[in-house]
Amino acid sequence: MFDTMTLTKIAGGLFGAWLILLLGKWAGEEIYHAEAHGEQSYVIEVASAETEEPEEEIDFAALMEAADPGKGESVFRKCSACHKVDGTDAVGPHLNGVVGRDIASVDGFSYSGGLSDKEGAWEPEKLSAFLTDPKGWAPGTTMGFAGLNKPEDRANVIAYLDSLGG
Repeated sequence: MFDTMTLTKIAGGLFGAWLILLLGKWAGEEIYHAEAHGEQSYVIEVASAETEEPEEEIDFAALMEAADPGKGESVFRKCSACHKVDGTDAVGPHLNGVVGRDIASVDGFSYSGGLSDKEGAWEPEKLSAFLTDPKGWAPGTTMGFAGLNKPEDRANVIAYLDSLGG
């Protein structure tokens, strides 16, 4: 099947590749690890997490007074992949009339445990907290949205949803 010369070439190729792999690993360890080369020539100081200033308190009521439903409509486009505002449900429940509505109260929609365990109504402050970090505010929710970081965006979206009515 194979003659001796072909078998020798195959073995030589495999052993040569193995040798290159071992030498490459050894060379990489020598080049990229500072412990083997003595002391560092300089150190860059990095601020630690302990010295962070606390986040400033946001007056959400003032943000809601200044909120722009028109801007909220454009931010709502991020939500429109899963939510509708025409009274029909999609992946998520419809959001027209959500402001002031009881949490997890849309008839016929199957809510995840994270939201069905919550009580009360969707007041602007609760909506803002939920839109900041859905999985943090309602652990166990199946909503895959990461959240809206900007308080102004949250206020604008809530103003837009409030303007739609029920």
